[in-house]
Amino acid sequence: MSALFPTYKRFNLSVKQASGTTVEDTDGNTYLDFGAGIGVCNLGHRHPDVQLALENQLNQYWHVSNLYQQPIQEATAKWLIENSTGDQVFFCNSGTEANESAIKLARKATGKHKIISFKQSFHGRTFGSMAATGQEKIHTGFGPMLESFHYVPFNDRDAVKRAVDGDTAAIMMEMIQGEGGIHMADPDFVQEVAHVCRQNDVLLIIDEVQTGIGRTGKPFAYQHYDISPDIITSAKGLGGGVPIGAMMAKKTLRDAFGPGSHAATFGGNPLAMAAAQAVLKHVFQDDFLHGVTEKGRYLQERLNKSVGDLPVVSSIRGKGLMIGIECTEDVSHKISSLIDKGLLVLNAGPNVIRLLPPLIVSKQEIDVAVQLLSGVLTDEKASIT
Repeated sequence: MSALFPTYKRFNLSVKQASGTTVEDTDGNTYLDFGAGIGVCNLGHRHPDVQLALENQLNQYWHVSNLYQQPIQEATAKWLIENSTGDQVFFCNSGTEANESAIKLARKATGKHKIISFKQSFHGRTFGSMAATGQEKIHTGFGPMLESFHYVPFNDRDAVKRAVDGDTAAIMMEMIQGEGGIHMADPDFVQEVAHVCRQNDVLLIIDEVQTGIGRTGKPFAYQHYDISPDIITSAKGLGGGVPIGAMMAKKTLRDAFGPGSHAATFGGNPLAMAAAQAVLKHVFQDDFLHGVTEKGRYLQERLNKSVGDLPVVSSIRGKGLMIGIECTEDVSHKISSLIDKGLLVLNAGPNVIRLLPPLIVSKQEIDVAVQLLSGVLTDEKASIT
């Protein structure tokens, strides 16, 4: 029996090493990785720039605590604020911590308590971020959720307007619901949410944990929508595989997070900062982001041509290199078949195959992945006819 809690339903794959877009198991089998550690390894595994940055920092210092000035934190924060609407950054260790920080900041800065989020959203598994998550299956078994969270249907403008009241501190949303099934926010809906926030003195929190750091072809996905969020959260791709989270906010909120208001012992760890700087210097380049856009377009075109007309496929949607293939049935056995054939993919809910390849993926590797997907989905078609 394993010494680990069974909190994860693990595949029968034991990892030995990984490099670039390839994972190798302990039996010597290799896999093309279209999951990227659940959207974490945006520059692939062991990217040389990230590895060098980590090695250099290892030879300087690993941890001293946030009681002291650390120039590497300021330098990393500068990359984030220069590529977002944020002015201030709080570093932590994960996406759920970043969202906890956002919830605390919104409530403290406004003096109000209600947070509106969306059905099928996902914001994390600690109690605040879990309460913000609009999925009953995430709440089940943990007793009453924290009060003052209210869920409305995604892309429903009228529902948002009805939900806002004098105690609403913030609206919290994803531009693309990742865990919820790769559902994209409608541009008109996003504009209406931003308008409602401005009209009612409500903060707008954008959860970019999965969609940020180049995943959709922009530094952050909200930048496709011409809005200016008050608070932005980031994690996953930010550290290239090293644990890190960040919460960015406008300078008007600075005073709400004074000394003693919030903390994270390992937040802003110099190793994480070194990795993040290396990632951001690489990803936040126009040519690189243009390449993500082009490869995302190519992936969707190849998928539509190869599997879009199969009876088992009901839709293909996404942006950049964040793609969902919705099927007419549970996809767990399809994902297992793909792993057996050498392609690592994810699910997003029971019926969606989620593709989050490293942003460095080549068109040739996309062709290989589409061929494998086509084979498995065609086999499934044959099995149900």
